[in-house]
Amino acid sequence: MAIKVFKENTNSQRNRIGIDYRKELTGVKAEKSLLSSISKMLGRGGGKVATRHKGGRHKRFYRDIDFKRDKCNIKAKVISIEYDPNRTSFIALLHYLDGEKRYILAPQGLHVGDEVMSGEKAPVKTGNSMPLLNMPLGSIIHNIEMYPGKGGQLVRSAGSSATLMNREDKYTQIKMPSGEVRLILNECCATFGSLSNIDHKNIKLGKAGRSRIRGIRPSVRGTAMHPDAHPHGGGEGKSGTGMPPKTPWGKRAMGVKTRNKKASNKLIIKRRKS
Repeated sequence: MAIKVFKENTNSQRNRIGIDYRKELTGVKAEKSLLSSISKMLGRGGGKVATRHKGGRHKRFYRDIDFKRDKCNIKAKVISIEYDPNRTSFIALLHYLDGEKRYILAPQGLHVGDEVMSGEKAPVKTGNSMPLLNMPLGSIIHNIEMYPGKGGQLVRSAGSSATLMNREDKYTQIKMPSGEVRLILNECCATFGSLSNIDHKNIKLGKAGRSRIRGIRPSVRGTAMHPDAHPHGGGEGKSGTGMPPKTPWGKRAMGVKTRNKKASNKLIIKRRKS
């Protein structure tokens, strides 16, 4: 556990729960060759608010993450485990034998000095990547591709992992963190292990200012607004919605299915728990 305990000097510190990054991370400065600047649009389009409750965050640099793991059959050494402000899990800096440097999502249990590899010849080991066809049944995996060669799109958040269940013809059954069981092509790649920073779910910011630093602006309840601003607004005193919950634009909300008819529906064997 890397939970950090704060002295209760103020009310915000009393309610704050953080992560002791000194115990988890080894890298101090990010690799400059893998950094790029990102613009802070933050919910604006043409100067107008397109997405509410966003704006005013701290400056960030984007770390170029290797989601494809397409440098096959070449060993790489883990140089550092670092923090990434753009994602919840930690990242690992790799040095390949040919001199190239890349960032990957750091799985739980990966340490500085470990060697990782990708490709069909890679051993079954935490941090190694290979096609689903070559993985043994029951493997714990993350960073799963949906289409061969596109790069990992599924199971990329802190502490998450999926389980390789079974194989059917050209498909592999994967049990997702949500409980959904779906089919994915055997040629798609994934990485062994569950992702790092498993205590991310226990974080409590403690005060509103830390949300503002992350670019999250305050949100107001619809029932607290006047009737012109929200369907739930108006009424005397603390009145309820008086109707099925709706968005500020009058559409049904809370519990309404939003998934449209998609081609991938036929690949879902079991829906997630409702």
